[in-house]
Amino acid sequence: MCGIIGYVGHRKVVPLLLDGLRRLEYRGYDSAGVTVIRDGELVTVRAEGKLDRLVERLAGEPVDGSHGLGHTRWATHGPPLERNAHPMVDARSRLALIHNGIIENFLPLKRRLIAEGWEFSSDTDTEVVANLVSSYLDEEGDLRGAVARATRELEGLFAFALVSISGEREIVAYRQGPPLVLGIGERETFLASDPAALLTYTKDVVFLENGDLARLTEDGLEIQDASGEAVERESHRLLWDPIQAEKGGYKHFMLKEIHEQPQAIQDTFGGRVDFETGEVGFDYFSLDPEEAGAIREVHLLACGTSLHAGLVGKFLIEELARLPVQVDYGSEYRYRDPIVNEGTLAIGVSQSGETADTLSAMEAAKERGARLLAVCNVLGSQATRIAEGVVYTHAGPEIGVASTKAFTTQLVALYLVALYLRQQRGLPIGPEIVADLAHLPGAVDEALQQEGAIEEMARKYHLEEDFLYLGRGINYPIALEGALKLKEISYIHAEGYPAGEMKHGPIALIDQQLPVVNIATGDKVFEKMLGNMQEVKARDGAVIAVTDRDPSELEEIADEVLRVPRLSDHLQPIVNVVPLQLLAYFVGVRRGADVDQPRNLAKSVTVE
Repeated sequence: MCGIIGYVGHRKVVPLLLDGLRRLEYRGYDSAGVTVIRDGELVTVRAEGKLDRLVERLAGEPVDGSHGLGHTRWATHGPPLERNAHPMVDARSRLALIHNGIIENFLPLKRRLIAEGWEFSSDTDTEVVANLVSSYLDEEGDLRGAVARATRELEGLFAFALVSISGEREIVAYRQGPPLVLGIGERETFLASDPAALLTYTKDVVFLENGDLARLTEDGLEIQDASGEAVERESHRLLWDPIQAEKGGYKHFMLKEIHEQPQAIQDTFGGRVDFETGEVGFDYFSLDPEEAGAIREVHLLACGTSLHAGLVGKFLIEELARLPVQVDYGSEYRYRDPIVNEGTLAIGVSQSGETADTLSAMEAAKERGARLLAVCNVLGSQATRIAEGVVYTHAGPEIGVASTKAFTTQLVALYLVALYLRQQRGLPIGPEIVADLAHLPGAVDEALQQEGAIEEMARKYHLEEDFLYLGRGINYPIALEGALKLKEISYIHAEGYPAGEMKHGPIALIDQQLPVVNIATGDKVFEKMLGNMQEVKARDGAVIAVTDRDPSELEEIADEVLRVPRLSDHLQPIVNVVPLQLLAYFVGVRRGADVDQPRNLAKSVTVE
């Protein structure tokens, strides 16, 4: 979730960049930096830590120039050290680049560039892009041509901007996933990752679309689409009040937060995974091999949506770390006198870290001798203070009461915990075990492209009064979560079930009035789910399928098919829940419900 700012024009560049970075600091505070072009040279100043460190450094060595870039970083590849801070300068010191996102294929590109003689001084995937663009600069003759050529080789979700010593007063930017907004002024142009950074200077903005390549000069904008054709993107006049600015142009916080998931997911695993070795590490949680070997069982403690994350976590920890796992409602745990000892690792899962029932369960486990870990989104919350270790989810502020991005980042965090326990217990690891993680933000972004179809589907089903959700194995908790979201947001009665249990009761409810949402992905239980869908169809129920298969395979059974990308079984639930979140949202909107603040619900339940 890095912050990006750029400027070409007549103002003093560095103060403007710092002002923009201050407004973007929520997007990253591991390091910050600026690059300006001064007298045909790159002048780059970077500092590890929060933005104030960069401000102090610039006060001691002031710089300015004709145009430039600024960046505040949340680490993805490489630790948060100055050598990994942005802007990143290429090995030949002729261009600088700022970047948000992940380059999935950076390793093979890096190996190729090293073989060609290019040197690297950082641990980042960003430097790979800088050197790749520079490698094409001589052949293409200009920065825009070199960027266009380089982007054809890059895989992943990313956005970046570059300046060079070519003599042109220009910034070249490219978007493939994370947002980039361009601002238009009088003989000046701006660039940022969030419009809020530009509102002081201009209200006229252009939002780049995926695949867009833009050139910014004092005279205006030139944009090419993914095919290389010149296009004109619509200019928007932003007349936002503070709340609208916070919503980023979305109608509701919930929809904004659903769309923030690719970035939040990336931020949660960023800096914690070495994709070259498969190793996982955390800042605030560690176990040596002896301590990890002493763990005999894991208790996952949570409420509501976080409990569903814990149920997925059970599958992950048992399969990857080979430890038995119990999942408990926080509200029930301490009342059943659980068996806990020094061989128990208790993990409290909470978005806010202030949920009373979860805190009580965590304290009960700790009192009985368990080691205590918190998976939490809020720095300094009560859960993080009572736990021995913390794995933060880095979802950012979640305003909507119904949890979306907090849930998917909890799933990522629990996946990392499972991998870490596996690693510390001496079980095999390697790059292949984390390879799909790099593809996860892109897969979630692809699932979000179903939004239009799901909005149309909501028109058909928003008047129904009951829904049934079915899933098997690791996707059974996703059925529970899908049903919970629909209940919370639309006030429709919905139930989630393990699909194999359908014949043990719920099948009596199926008729023409009951839509049944089926999660049918992967190979392990796909045929079983197919059988369940056929049983629903035979009783005239409406069959809605979330699947990674070609829709033609289900056309005779399913009334609606929502296609999602395929990932490993351990990560697939994170992708599968996205269409269910959108379905709940659009049904709720269609029914006129307050989707951000559903009746009777609170964001954090701080009493029992």
